[in-house]
Amino acid sequence: MKTIQVILIALIALEHIYFLILEMFLWTSSKGIKTFGLKSKAFAEDTKVLAANQGLYNGFLAAGLILALILDDRAFSVFFLSCVTVAGIYGAYSTKKIRLFYVQGVPAIITLIYTLISI
Repeated sequence: MKTIQVILIALIALEHIYFLILEMFLWTSSKGIKTFGLKSKAFAEDTKVLAANQGLYNGFLAAGLILALILDDRAFSVFFLSCVTVAGIYGAYSTKKIRLFYVQGVPAIITLIYTLISI
């Protein structure tokens, strides 16, 4: 893989590790509540199990991207970048928060295109 591609994939993996931390461990903290625009601390408490599940999935995405880097495998990269792209699109659609698409989907799309055109 090219250096730029490795850097882009690593940044997306780090982003998803950060999402994991926010959703699994900081959901009910002031940082989590503010980041996700939650209605209240009570709402955060009521939804923390769901958020932890989301966080776990983000961890799987990060693990897949890291594995793609370790194995230097273009197909793995394409698959997991596609998963991140779909997650970004669906997340923005289902939450009605376009910011989610810009934060999660756009970097993945850019990296996916770069990966597909790089040989």
